[in-house]
Amino acid sequence: MAHTPSRSQKPRSKTDAAEPLPLVVPLVQTPAEEPSHDSRDPHPHAALDRSAMASLAQFTGGLSPHAMLDAWSDWAMHLGRAPGRQLELMERWRANALKLMQFASAQALDQPAEKPFKPGPYDTRWSHQGWDKPPFSLWQQGFLATQDWWHAATSELRGLRRQNADRTGFMMRQLLDTVSPSNFPLGNPEILEKTRATGGRNLIDGAARCADDARHILAQEHRPVPKEFALGKVLACTPGVVVYRNDLMELIQYSPTTSDVQAEPVLIVPAWIMKYYILDLSPENSLIRWLVGQGFTVFCISWRNPGAEDADLSLEAYRKQGVIQALDVINDIVPGQKVHANGYCLGGTLLAIAAAAMARDGEDRLASVTLMAAQVDFAEAGELLLFLDESQVAFLEDLMWSQGYLDRPQMSGAFAAIRSEDLIWSRAVRRYFLGEPDLPTDVTVWVNDTTRMPARMHSEYLRGIFLENRISAGRFAVDGKVIALKDISGPVFVIGTETDHIAPWRSVYKTALFTDCDMHFLLTKGGHNSGILSEPGHRGRHYRIGHRPALALYRDPDTWLAAHDPQPGSWWPEWSKWLARQSSGTVPARQPGTDPNYPSIATAPGAYIHQT
Repeated sequence: MAHTPSRSQKPRSKTDAAEPLPLVVPLVQTPAEEPSHDSRDPHPHAALDRSAMASLAQFTGGLSPHAMLDAWSDWAMHLGRAPGRQLELMERWRANALKLMQFASAQALDQPAEKPFKPGPYDTRWSHQGWDKPPFSLWQQGFLATQDWWHAATSELRGLRRQNADRTGFMMRQLLDTVSPSNFPLGNPEILEKTRATGGRNLIDGAARCADDARHILAQEHRPVPKEFALGKVLACTPGVVVYRNDLMELIQYSPTTSDVQAEPVLIVPAWIMKYYILDLSPENSLIRWLVGQGFTVFCISWRNPGAEDADLSLEAYRKQGVIQALDVINDIVPGQKVHANGYCLGGTLLAIAAAAMARDGEDRLASVTLMAAQVDFAEAGELLLFLDESQVAFLEDLMWSQGYLDRPQMSGAFAAIRSEDLIWSRAVRRYFLGEPDLPTDVTVWVNDTTRMPARMHSEYLRGIFLENRISAGRFAVDGKVIALKDISGPVFVIGTETDHIAPWRSVYKTALFTDCDMHFLLTKGGHNSGILSEPGHRGRHYRIGHRPALALYRDPDTWLAAHDPQPGSWWPEWSKWLARQSSGTVPARQPGTDPNYPSIATAPGAYIHQT
């Protein structure tokens, strides 16, 4: 196979970059069919429309006003013609008011009384003991009572689109959070206590931090990684070398720490929405370092951080120049051996696409496939669906059209808004009113070290995979031909996390619905990132694991959950043992960079990880 192993590949020509790559093969083709709106040549004035929408998107943070207004009007019209629901809400308002009056009376008489309204599981705003005393307890309960009423008002209603009900509830929750008593110094007992104790120094320090944050936001400056978490020294410090580089990714091969290794190497495909080193954080919680220590030859892709010049990079380019190119290199370095492929988050979705295409084309290069917190069906993709419909995707496409990519703040803001009470408001109170600096950890450093998304690739992902759900619907094509996940015949290991709000575990579990191969499904404690970072010795960890033989009958996720009891400890050893069972034995350890065709280009973690 022809490639340049130790040099960057030649840049793609403009002609190559603009060549369309098919994503959909129509099931029925009608020659006389009227062309769709998207297939017509755009009118010259269309650029004016896109520019106007892109300008508006800069002020709305990428959220479509039409999508928001549509949700509110749909909700209001259906509620307006539902007298039964109106009566139900009036009764709920009266019941909440009575609960508040009873609680207030008990507090006024200094009698013990249980708070009638409880905050959500991620709502840490009310942890200070001052919220148990009047008048703060009454303000807190009044806020939570209002929140409870609006939650009921925006719940499902006959005829109302479920997405619009969820959206109105989400937007009302965001609006209420802005006026929470915890956000105001005179309404928050913790702020008042801290102000008295410091003589107001907390407010002075907080104002300085607020001004500094505002400057960075307005200037769109990327904060550097703190020195105490330097990349390559403290984080992402597992020894290895870059053995291949092209204009999209670097391929890192890690140095062995055992005399013998499993014959089959491991390829890790991380998500491109963030940098790869979530899997190689501090030495004590690095999945890559631990896997190397278990006697595996580990390779990992480090994606390049794209800029405006990469606007035409496609999803197909990530498959070909990323996953397939990495497999080509590994097959050259480790000839005659299949590869254990592991994909995390969006990297897992891309790996599933690549594996299905390889199976369709008769390529037998994968020893196994592992999908960590990765979805192949997006019909139940969690709260991220709140941000996506045709209007919203078109709005984002116009924004990316104007700048060539989706920028960091536009993505991180959407993830933070899902848990705004904790990730936005509680943080703001601590930082600006309590005067407490953010104490960096390896995870928070990684979270803040965000990347950009190329316009074409992200549009194809949002529209084709997320919005239209083409993979599981049998309408996603690679090289002009539809792929099917059931073509994957090798063993598959799927990992979901219990409290994942990005890839909900029941959605991840649906891999079992669309595949027929031998499959293990493992459900671990934690969220999207914390559940994966579950190193041995991590306190309070547990997991469930089940095996589905090839061609076995499907079991729904709740039935599966009831049939599998939690086991204490980390899931990493369970996965390592499974990988060893899929391997053919051990061979002498392989040193990276010794292949004359793939000499060391740079030491790990390479150059792309440092791009901002």
